[in-house]
Amino acid sequence: MAERVIPLHPHRPAPQALHVPAQALVQGASLADQLGRPLRDLRISVTDRCNFRCSYCMPKEVFDKDYPYLPQSALLSFEEITRVARQFVQLGVRKIRLTGGEPLLRKNIEILIEQLAQLRTPDGQPLDLTLTTNGSLLARKAQSLKDAGLQRVTVSLDGLDDAVFRRMNDVDFPVAEVLAGIEAAQAVGLGPIKVNMVVKRGTNEHEILPMARHFHGSGQVLRFIEYMDVGATNGWRMNEVMPSAEVVRTISAEMPLVPMEAAAPGETAERWAYADGGGEVGFISSVTQAFCGDCNRARLSTEGQLYLCLFASQGHDLRTLLRGGASDAELAAAIAHVWQGRSDRYSQLRSQLPADASSATSGRRVEMSYIGG
Repeated sequence: MAERVIPLHPHRPAPQALHVPAQALVQGASLADQLGRPLRDLRISVTDRCNFRCSYCMPKEVFDKDYPYLPQSALLSFEEITRVARQFVQLGVRKIRLTGGEPLLRKNIEILIEQLAQLRTPDGQPLDLTLTTNGSLLARKAQSLKDAGLQRVTVSLDGLDDAVFRRMNDVDFPVAEVLAGIEAAQAVGLGPIKVNMVVKRGTNEHEILPMARHFHGSGQVLRFIEYMDVGATNGWRMNEVMPSAEVVRTISAEMPLVPMEAAAPGETAERWAYADGGGEVGFISSVTQAFCGDCNRARLSTEGQLYLCLFASQGHDLRTLLRGGASDAELAAAIAHVWQGRSDRYSQLRSQLPADASSATSGRRVEMSYIGG
């Protein structure tokens, strides 16, 4: 068995300077990257902090009390985030997801949601505005989030067994409080709620069926995520990945599943329905079934770096443009220039590596806690 190596200092790369093209972007022109993929989805990280220490994202041995989080002055303000988001919307974005870290730790997050909820596409349509959370603060904030204009939430939940859940979040947080948060979100209309379970072989695969049973017929969409080689601090190994196909077989043996069509181009989850009409379940398989071919997502980091892939090693510096007096037209042109040069397809390339290859063989990448999942 390969030795697990966890770096003491996670990767927060120096940004790449953004180029503002001399030729202005033609308003309304179709924007596509080098592989013909449009820009439709923007994920915005609003904080690099989290109150959980899940081993696959922010392991405690790295993100300890001495970890150097970003200072407040480095974070984009709500006004800066909204200004950037407005340019993305003009370039084709139709969905914005707020992430972290844990986004509900960002003070007055409702103010940002109110601002983003006012944005409209060029044809006057509102955005699909959603947020991913660990659920720890959701019960007390669900109503204010809904009132601010948030439409949906996705909640991370890696098991129903309280002992397993406490071990995985590594801060002894009880599962009952996350379940209460999900109930509160459903009660105020933040749905349909998606519940994401990262499956890590040897840790929580025995929670697959209990999770499926619990959310069957609930109206909430349970999604299983393959344990991914994101960043450099989670000590990822391929033998800890449980392929989605195996999870499908496990559930179908008790509750038969039938495949569904994708709801939209670029959707990350493969959708299946319970044959008895008990709702649907999703599978996100970026390790065993790469979906780079129609990926339409960009990511904005907490301090204003634009990333084109979850597995990227470097971002593009939007904050310097924002704070250096760039006009909206220059911001839009710079973003368009970066997107049009995009050719990222890490998951497809990873599939060509030997089966026992670790994340260390494929270059050092930015942490998921820094740019959001």
